[in-house]
Amino acid sequence: MPVIGITRPGLAGLAVSVMLLWGCFLTERTIVRRASAEQARALRTIQGLRDRQAQPVSTPTPWIRRPRRAVVG
Repeated sequence: MPVIGITRPGLAGLAVSVMLLWGCFLTERTIVRRASAEQARALRTIQGLRDRQAQPVSTPTPWIRRPRRAVVG
């Protein structure tokens, strides 16, 4: 008869803790993989926008300088 041993509830708690740890580890890897793919897609989109030719826009209307009116008062 061993003096020190792991009880059944202790072993079950240990198993649950290990499963949670592996779940967190795999979830983190999935999130990092998706973030890397999203970053690459965003950089390709930005590069594609830079390569597009600039579209000409309408010329701005000239700013007309009006003489100031003298105010008496």
